[in-house]
Amino acid sequence: MVDKQYLTVTALTKYLKRKFDADPYLKRVYLTGEISNFRLRPRHQYFSLKDEHAKISAIMFQSAFAKIKFQPEEGMKVLVSGYISLYEASGQYQIYVDHMEPDGIGALYQAYEQLKKKLRQEGVFDLPKKSIPKFPKKIAVITSPSGAVIRDIITTTQRRYPLVQLVLFPAQVQGKAAADSLVQCLEQVEKIGDFDTVIIGRGGGSIEDLWPFNEEKVARAILSLKTPVISSVGHETDTTIADLVADLRAATPTAAAELATPVLQDVLLQIRKQQTIIVQTMKNLLAKKRQLLQVYQNNYIFKNPQNLYRDYAQRVDQLTNSLQDLFHQKLQVQQQKLQILQQSLQFQIPKIADYQLNVNFLSQNLQQNFGNYLKEQRHKVVQQVTNLDNLSPLKTLKRGYAVVTDQQQVITKVEALAPDQQVHVKLADGSFQAQVLKIEANNNDK
Repeated sequence: MVDKQYLTVTALTKYLKRKFDADPYLKRVYLTGEISNFRLRPRHQYFSLKDEHAKISAIMFQSAFAKIKFQPEEGMKVLVSGYISLYEASGQYQIYVDHMEPDGIGALYQAYEQLKKKLRQEGVFDLPKKSIPKFPKKIAVITSPSGAVIRDIITTTQRRYPLVQLVLFPAQVQGKAAADSLVQCLEQVEKIGDFDTVIIGRGGGSIEDLWPFNEEKVARAILSLKTPVISSVGHETDTTIADLVADLRAATPTAAAELATPVLQDVLLQIRKQQTIIVQTMKNLLAKKRQLLQVYQNNYIFKNPQNLYRDYAQRVDQLTNSLQDLFHQKLQVQQQKLQILQQSLQFQIPKIADYQLNVNFLSQNLQQNFGNYLKEQRHKVVQQVTNLDNLSPLKTLKRGYAVVTDQQQVITKVEALAPDQQVHVKLADGSFQAQVLKIEANNNDK
């Protein structure tokens, strides 16, 4: 009986992986299929490719995914290339994609449409456009310093409006570093901040040549600019994202310069026309004013100004006379009232005399009674003062008595004293210190 040799799963998987890696036909595989199970991840991308009858797992590392110009989406049909290998941990074979492009449509065009859709959904294209200044003093031009664009702009502006100052911001307009170069120039323009208009553009070319103007970073930089931007990228049939977000699009660099500047001769001609119109208008206005002045000067009122106030003066005289008559009438009425009151007052004089006599009598009686009352009160006061004086301690001291105190406490009984105690004795005419030598109490007081 032959011994059966059992393999481990790991050994079998390694064997199959070597088969995959050694097969020259699997070193470079080109597949077409529909993207499935795609979800954008921060680094490496994991998804599937499928058709009507089969499906294969796929992985695209970060370095390869960063090179594609469009955003893969679920259900998108793509063309990929890579190599086939087996992932040992799961035993699943998969394709390692290093290149991807849309099937039936260019990758750059797909990226262009995706960015345009994204910006449209954000409402970027519906934002109000800034107006281009009609008479600029300073224009920033962002383009290649060696291309025909800057020469066309310089020639056009010198021919149309030589008063304007052009400032060139040299930028790369083609290649991988072009987008960063354009953004840097836009940021410099914003930092300086004294430009009236910005022209950004380049000449014609393929979509690859124009691609820096389709980068999202360039579009965001244009949108953030406070200065109005005129975009002139490629030919008239070329439309870039920069054209869509700019405040104004020009078909050619020459057209951009024409949109940014007026024709000086036309401006001067217009000024002369306006000057002629203003002068003629002022002449007509002065003629009308002179006619009106002549009418006023010939007016009867102005020739005889006293007629303006004659009627008013007469009216004032009438009102003055009426006022005087009214005043005299009022005065007469008041004089009559005064006479009536004087006559009435004469009848009241005897009564007033009787009242006056009675008042005099009552006044004398009041003064007499008040004098008697005042004397009586003074007598009472004197009597009270005398009584108070008799009760005064000083009066008692004058009769030979003394006041004995100890530390300001009056001593009224001998029991409050002690031999050799120092006391204070107050007399009528002064005081002295005394020492107690002997104490004798009255037995009757006990």
